[in-house]
Amino acid sequence: MTITLTHFLLISAILFSLGMYAVLTRRNAIMVLMGVELILNSANINFLAFSRFGDMNIEGQMAAIFVIILAAAEAAIALAIVLNIYKRFHTVNVDEISFLKD
Repeated sequence: MTITLTHFLLISAILFSLGMYAVLTRRNAIMVLMGVELILNSANINFLAFSRFGDMNIEGQMAAIFVIILAAAEAAIALAIVLNIYKRFHTVNVDEISFLKD
C-alpha cells in the first residue's frame, strides 16, 4: 500500500477539525493555544503534501519551515500574554476574564 495525497489530506483535515474543536469549546487559554498549534500543523501537512505530490520543488518545505517559525513566535508571545493574564486575574479561563470586554 502506498501513501497518496488523499492520506495526507485526510490526516490534515482530522488535525484541523480537532484544532477547531479545541479553539471553540475550551475555556482554558492554554488549551485554546494548543488548538491553534494543531491548526498550524495541519497547514504544514498540506504544504508538504502538495510540495511532494505537485510540481513544486522545495517551496512547500520552505513554507512549512516559515509556519513552524511563526508558530514558535506565536507560542512565546501567547505564553507571555497568558502569564500576564494569570498574574492580573489569577485565572486562565477565558470565560472568567470579563474585564477585557470593557
